[in-house]
Amino acid sequence: MGTVQLWSAEAEALLGYPAKEVCGTPAVELLTTRGNREAALAGRDRPEVGQSWDGVLALRHRDGHEVRVALCVRPLTDREGRAGWSVSAGDARRIEREDIDRAMMRALFEQCPVPIAVMDGELRYRLLNGAAERVLTRPGSRLIGRHVGADTSHIDSETTDRVLRQVRETGESVLGLSVRESPPSDTDRDRMWSLSTFRLTDPSDRLLGMCQTYVDITDGHRAEQRLELLTKAGAGIGASLDVARTAQQLADVLAPALGDVAWVALSEAVLEGNEPPKMFGPGRWNLRRIGVAPPGEGWPTGLPAVGAVPPALPDIALLRRIGQGETVLVPDLDSVIAAAEGHWELAHLFVPEHGHSAIAAPLFARGLVLGTVVVWRTRRPAPFGQEDADLLTEIASRAALGVDNARRYTREHRAAVALQQRLLPAATTDIPAAQTVGFYVPAGGGAEIGGDWYDVIALPSFRVALVAGDVTGHGLPATATMGRLRTAVDTLADLELDPDELLTHLDDLVQQLQDEAPHQGDTVGASCLYAVYDPVTRQCTLASAGHPPPVVVRPDGTVRSVEISPGPLLGVGGMPFEATTFDLEPGSVIAVYTKGVIYRDDHDPDAGLRRLTDSLARFAGPGRGLDGVGQELLRSLGDAPARDDMALLLARTRAIAPANTATWEFPADVSVVAAAREAAAGQLAAWGLDEMSFTTELIVSELVTNAVRYAGGPIGLRLIRENVLVCEVNDPSNTQPRLRRARWSDEGGRGLFLIAQLTTRWGSRYARGGKTIWTEQPLAADLALLDLPP
Repeated sequence: MGTVQLWSAEAEALLGYPAKEVCGTPAVELLTTRGNREAALAGRDRPEVGQSWDGVLALRHRDGHEVRVALCVRPLTDREGRAGWSVSAGDARRIEREDIDRAMMRALFEQCPVPIAVMDGELRYRLLNGAAERVLTRPGSRLIGRHVGADTSHIDSETTDRVLRQVRETGESVLGLSVRESPPSDTDRDRMWSLSTFRLTDPSDRLLGMCQTYVDITDGHRAEQRLELLTKAGAGIGASLDVARTAQQLADVLAPALGDVAWVALSEAVLEGNEPPKMFGPGRWNLRRIGVAPPGEGWPTGLPAVGAVPPALPDIALLRRIGQGETVLVPDLDSVIAAAEGHWELAHLFVPEHGHSAIAAPLFARGLVLGTVVVWRTRRPAPFGQEDADLLTEIASRAALGVDNARRYTREHRAAVALQQRLLPAATTDIPAAQTVGFYVPAGGGAEIGGDWYDVIALPSFRVALVAGDVTGHGLPATATMGRLRTAVDTLADLELDPDELLTHLDDLVQQLQDEAPHQGDTVGASCLYAVYDPVTRQCTLASAGHPPPVVVRPDGTVRSVEISPGPLLGVGGMPFEATTFDLEPGSVIAVYTKGVIYRDDHDPDAGLRRLTDSLARFAGPGRGLDGVGQELLRSLGDAPARDDMALLLARTRAIAPANTATWEFPADVSVVAAAREAAAGQLAAWGLDEMSFTTELIVSELVTNAVRYAGGPIGLRLIRENVLVCEVNDPSNTQPRLRRARWSDEGGRGLFLIAQLTTRWGSRYARGGKTIWTEQPLAADLALLDLPP
């Protein structure tokens, strides 16, 4: 009795003894402690038939260490009635761990508030705790044995099934996946869950099933959404300085993030850049709906869209509250009905189809209500709550600052643009020398103004000056500097200086402005191109101060940029400017421009110049109107707003026919005065202008006499007939003629005074070889009306 008769392989694995070493030996020999042996021997000597025993004893492993073993001893008898014992043994630590695991699982399923669902390998529910039953809104008895799917789970069944299959196949757990409850079990608000999925396996990694847990993260998700919406509003609203664009940005942020339909209405005064009335009732709001979301086809049918102006509004409490800067929450249809106070004739203006909950907030900035923003829910069933109203209030307060900044910028920009437009010449001119069209495009699609300008200056003797300039920088300082430089160019042009000499004087002026700039915080610099075209000689002379070259389209369609030697930018000083002269056939188109026309995103002026010449070759053919040519050329530059403002001047040249000019040269002798008068009278008779002979002979006589007396020879005389009659006398002297009033006793000094009375205007210009005095007379002059001196 107590002798080991059978020894299993599991027993050998537990204690290390093979069956042949153990069978036939007393079992007590396996016990480790002396007390356990004595107790076992006593029990063997006094057997209690039918008595079972369970407990934990320390047994000796074959290698000598102690193994705590849980024993289950049961009595048994064989066929002959002999008594024996069946002993089941197991590692006590593993059994204790399994007991603890079972207790923990029982506690999780009975006490843990976290929903837990266990599925088998085929993804059928096997076990759910009470929290999971509440989340799935069904008792476990109705779910056990059913496959996970739309008919068993409201929590995004498609995602749940996909994740279960993914984890089952890969063995990689998915933890903390955010999923939405759909349809929501709580119709008052959407719910979000954090879903964790993992496999259940035995020690040999054999799949036993799947487990999923659900954690309600609705509050955290809503807080994250609010923060994300605030961040998006802060980043997206107010970046533009355009009032309408800012309003649309606000509407885009709110729908569909906060509601299904949103619109922004602004006071018409705000749209014009002015302040809205500080005190006004609802009927005098004059709000225009500017931004709507969703735009286009998504906008509710029948609801007024962008540009709509509501009629005079009734004086009701809801509108008064908004006008006082308060956000109004209308949580349900009953509240909508109550807020309308019976004015349902206006419902089609403000209530979208299926709208059941709304929030209206004022755009309140610097004590002014600039407009309102309204958000409706139409598709999602959850109504707005106070948290939503507080969120809209904060977004609207931030957006109101953006709208107000855009409003003030609109006012200042409008004033600056008006100033600049008044500083630029007429866009179109038509003079004997050329037909011209000018274009100016502000930078940033109109958002910025700068110091680019063009000018067309009619010079004496039918010549014309074409000017383009570019002042460094943007804004009002650049515009003001541009105005000063343009005025200076106009003044210097009246002196009829050569282009290179004119730029030298202009450079001196810019240096003076630079001396003033440190006190004003500005940096002054500019480029300029000054070109003079003479329709008589059909030549163009130009000089450049750091300015890109003009482009010429000849009558045969060939296009080329003029080769020039540009000098330094204005203000550098100490460097000369070089003039370039070239022939220009009548009917040619010459384009002068600022660098914004050729400097694009690639920052390559050579590539930009090639684009310009290619465009002119396509658009500036014979017979094409200059206005259309300019529009096509600017469109060819692309739709993106230019980074720099652009000025473009196109001129189609004309020529004075040789038959309309007559030229003579005389020596410096008093006798030539009569010959000069006779030549002029003969030419006027040939032109059919006999009625102008008397006046013209007086003019020629005085000018030639002065040249003979004070300048020497040779003396040149030229008559030019176009829309006026021009008389020119040139001599080698550079002495400035002076107009003065002679006293009654003076024998001379009345010649220029007489000329000033006989002509519409007169003047002089200088060249390296002398000077030219010129006069102009209208072709239809009525000599009887001239105020001749006695």
